[in-house]
Amino acid sequence: MSRAEQTRMRHEALGLTNAQALEMHRFMLAARMLDERSWALNRQGKAPFVVSSAGHEACQVGTAYSLMRGSDYFVPYYRDLAVVMVAGLTARDVLLGVYARAEDPCNGGRQMPSHWGCHRLGIISGSSPIATQIPHAAGLAYAIKYRREAGVVMCWFGEGATSEGDWHEALNFAGIHRLPVVFVCENNKYAISVPQSKQMAVATVAERATAYGFEGHHVDGNDVLACYEAAKTAVDKARNGGGPTLIECTTYRYAPHTSDDDDRTYRTREEVKEARRHDPVHRFQAYLKQHNLIDSAELERVTEAIKADLAEAVEYVEQAPYPAVDDALRHVFYER
Repeated sequence: MSRAEQTRMRHEALGLTNAQALEMHRFMLAARMLDERSWALNRQGKAPFVVSSAGHEACQVGTAYSLMRGSDYFVPYYRDLAVVMVAGLTARDVLLGVYARAEDPCNGGRQMPSHWGCHRLGIISGSSPIATQIPHAAGLAYAIKYRREAGVVMCWFGEGATSEGDWHEALNFAGIHRLPVVFVCENNKYAISVPQSKQMAVATVAERATAYGFEGHHVDGNDVLACYEAAKTAVDKARNGGGPTLIECTTYRYAPHTSDDDDRTYRTREEVKEARRHDPVHRFQAYLKQHNLIDSAELERVTEAIKADLAEAVEYVEQAPYPAVDDALRHVFYER
């Protein structure tokens, strides 16, 4: 088989159909465009707070796509826009949270934006403190194993989270009990403004897995198919009783940490510009074009469809009501 033929077969070799490859691309592009729209709404004074996912689309879609929707569990952190879209949240759902409207399916507009959760979709709501969702993932995986239920848990976090005690406790517990959980580190090189070299004395997060008694793998986080391959292998292993895996995806965030951050104080514009040369969305589009799965006309059609969906979502959300004041204590304490 020629090199060109081997490359052409790459997604098929991973068990993905052409339709699935195109769906993965649509998730990536939709997340990017929703992120950009949210940022624009923030600058217009309509969205009070935005956490950008731009740059992370490949590692988020590639890993989340390996889960079985309906029986597996998603434990995201606040930057995981593309993860929750793969899980099933729509642009309207996300914007209802950004605008803090009562209809927000995650928390009724009661939490900060990007604190996703949805019982119906298996998305576990997190808390704001860094890394606190990781012990939740380990506990959920323990319950699955204890009850002899089907299901795998995947938990996402940044490399800054690996400096927290919660991370150590969760991975240690998962390793001891051989839990069906996959830990995904989205290493974008900065914990807000702190570079990786000031966070850890080792070269990669992945090598830390050895200390917990399970495998750790490092992959190119801008390559959606590489991320899918690593995650699918880990999910299959977990589903078959093989225990946890740590996957480190090296990526980059193009925007500041949040809309309240000014990243010019800790990284240069040249660095960001260089990172954009490896854009995961454009990279996957090049792959799809190279193998005649999409052309410029079809890409334009998909882009326009997403743009129309976003316009409808924004129009709907801007008319949606806020939560009622009398509901302020709802779900805070136990209720039937």
